[in-house]
Amino acid sequence: MSRIRFTRRLPAAFTAAGLALAVAACGGESSTSSEGPAAAAADQLKPNADLSQQSLQITVWDGYTPKELPEKVKAKLKVKDMKVALHDTNEVAMTKLTAPGDSGIDVAFVSGQYAQALNAAGLLEPIHPELIPNLANLYPEATQLSYDKGNKYSVPYTWGTTGICYRKDLVKKVPDSWNDLLKPPAWADKKVTMMTTERWLALPAIKALGYSVNTDKDDEIAKVKDLLAAQKPHLLGYDDTTFGDKLTSGEAVMVEAWDGWCPTTNPKGNIGFANPKEGSDLWVDTMVIMKSSKNKEAAHALINYILDPEIHSWAAENINYKVPNKAAMERVSIPKGSLLDIKPAELLNGESIIDLGQASTKYTRLSTEITAQQ
Repeated sequence: MSRIRFTRRLPAAFTAAGLALAVAACGGESSTSSEGPAAAAADQLKPNADLSQQSLQITVWDGYTPKELPEKVKAKLKVKDMKVALHDTNEVAMTKLTAPGDSGIDVAFVSGQYAQALNAAGLLEPIHPELIPNLANLYPEATQLSYDKGNKYSVPYTWGTTGICYRKDLVKKVPDSWNDLLKPPAWADKKVTMMTTERWLALPAIKALGYSVNTDKDDEIAKVKDLLAAQKPHLLGYDDTTFGDKLTSGEAVMVEAWDGWCPTTNPKGNIGFANPKEGSDLWVDTMVIMKSSKNKEAAHALINYILDPEIHSWAAENINYKVPNKAAMERVSIPKGSLLDIKPAELLNGESIIDLGQASTKYTRLSTEITAQQ
């Protein structure tokens, strides 16, 4: 099983604060409702449309879909053409999708809370289930995502959780609490890393303090900041991409990690993953159809094609992330030690991160202040 590195969540110049402003500029407003006030009415689509008269353009993280996907789609769906634009981060994708004028994008891959913000701004076409029969392949739990219950405007592509990745042979105690990272014992001092991406930097402290991952209360965020500030002198550093390498080399003994990036299948079998007892998140990356798309029937056909078990299983086999597709996961040969066998019901125990609108700026400020602190 190959492991592809891509910066799917790293912060860019387009921060959560910029997201809230861009959504407002588009005539919408951020909302924590799965049906924002600006949600667009569904267009009338033709189930038997001639796809040979339509073309497709998607935006997606590099390495997140097969390189040969355009050729396969053209051969299978008979569309005129398919182009792939790449984005490094959710924020870069949002810059494209919220810019004035037509982005030319038909289908976008973005994380759940960003799909929620786009929908609240009226920028998404509602999903037409009759055009995506392969929705039946999804786990029932995949319809219960808090940012979009019923998959009304987004279709989940991958999902997972965040926890503690650790070296089994270098820890004196198997970590089971976020406090193991936040208040590392002497043997782990300066051998721990944390993420810098806004919501995930805050996640361990939020859960350790018993708060919601979506809190926007100033007094709670202040306590989160205090806990992170006290932790900082004991860190090896902040790391969103190479924490697995640091564990492998022994430079780190415990790290905050997304499950798919914790190298539990390494040949030595000396790396484990712990779900902290205080709970964690459920992150989801989704496929959405832009309201501005002139190829909506082809866009639905593309999503239906991706949900084919043979196609969708590629993501689990090549980027080590679980897919919310029961039929696809049944095709996957799961290596010893892999986290791909985490059950959907277990994932659903995690709290979904949702869009907080203007309150997102509180997390931007928190992340900036903590990482800049001397």
